[in-house]
Amino acid sequence: MHVYDIIMKKRNGKALSKEEISYLVDGFTKGEIPDYQMAAFLMAVYFQGMNPEETTKLTMAMADSGERLDLSGIKGIKVDKHSTGGVGDKTSLIIGPILASLGVPVAKMSGRGLGHTGGTIDKLESIKGFQTALPERQFMEQVNRIGLAIVGQTANLAPADKKIYALRDVTATVDNVSLIAASIMSKKLAAGADAIVLDVKTGSGAFMKTLEEARGLAKTMVAIGTMAGRDTTAVITDMNEPLGNAVGNILEVEEAVECLKGRGERRLMEVSETLAAYMLIAAGKAAAIDEAKAMVTESISSGKAFDKFKEFVKAQGGDTGELESGNFERAGLSETVYGRDLQEKPFDNAYLVSCDNQEIGMASLVLGGGRQTKEDVIDLTVGIRLYKHLGDEIKPEEPVAALFANDEGRLREAKARFVKACTLSDNKDFHNQIVYEVITKEDLSGSEK
Repeated sequence: MHVYDIIMKKRNGKALSKEEISYLVDGFTKGEIPDYQMAAFLMAVYFQGMNPEETTKLTMAMADSGERLDLSGIKGIKVDKHSTGGVGDKTSLIIGPILASLGVPVAKMSGRGLGHTGGTIDKLESIKGFQTALPERQFMEQVNRIGLAIVGQTANLAPADKKIYALRDVTATVDNVSLIAASIMSKKLAAGADAIVLDVKTGSGAFMKTLEEARGLAKTMVAIGTMAGRDTTAVITDMNEPLGNAVGNILEVEEAVECLKGRGERRLMEVSETLAAYMLIAAGKAAAIDEAKAMVTESISSGKAFDKFKEFVKAQGGDTGELESGNFERAGLSETVYGRDLQEKPFDNAYLVSCDNQEIGMASLVLGGGRQTKEDVIDLTVGIRLYKHLGDEIKPEEPVAALFANDEGRLREAKARFVKACTLSDNKDFHNQIVYEVITKEDLSGSEK
């Protein structure tokens, strides 16, 4: 078997066999196939695409490139959740304790933030003392004991994905549905869950800018999970504005606590409740969505979810005192953005009708709360707190957001980017949907929910 022949076959639009794909992935992971040949293959895939069977074969080869986490020692049906990335997305911090309080084991490996999107591990590390690296035996024991553990991804989990993504990043081959789906699903399959619920974001702050693109990715990933024998559901949700009222690591932990205490922002709670409900159904704890959502509501209103969050934080070395008191560490500087800052001409009142959500994420990065490279050190105390959302009426003297920083120059630049990202109008008729569609294996034939 020769790499040249595989590249040419895909360049000519032909489907590759399992053996050909495995040979390519295995050889590249081991360093036997050079970057320039893999780059040529990726570009061929970018232009010619892959059919569902090829995409699944690529996913499985990447999942098999390293260790697979064996979760068979954990009792019950293990359900994993993955978000395709967004601004202010702290749903894992909310969903994990809810599910664990309802008897669903959550054994989760999460990543760090990069670019305008945040990472669950960074958020958890903003809690004093919290440990995101646990030995495998302790990880499994903790899930069996309290129902929840979240740790950083190990280097041996789908190493092919790490190498291939780094090459895609510098060869303009990132935005291909098959390659995106294989990257996400290879890590999810290697992580060992019995069922997977995917939160596929769409909008200005997501990688999939349109609903059509998000639907295509969702269906591809559901197809991969189904072919791999995993119960897989995708929920398409909005990312045209930040999710919730906070952007930035410690600010998002603080907001997650508010949600678990029953005081969550409406859109954030709708996404969290929907994802948690489908995870409960996948775990066999509920038969229908209404029943599952009622269980979620009861977990929060009874205090069980927040109690489980505190138990989880304590188990991984975190300080639960600040969770109880709300006295989280703060950045030293702050700046408020008022309605008048968003409009050059004087006005009495207007409505926030659009925002460049990626730019808002980049404003948080400028403050120091995000990374441009994986090696960057971030400031866990900085970020943005929102007081207004799309469709809200805004008066000139009303605060729209507050920015928190530890550097004056960063604060000025971030405020300028935030202001530029927001658009006001006198249009009152505005509605920004939050949950668009739910896609299951039954929808793969072409019909859509």
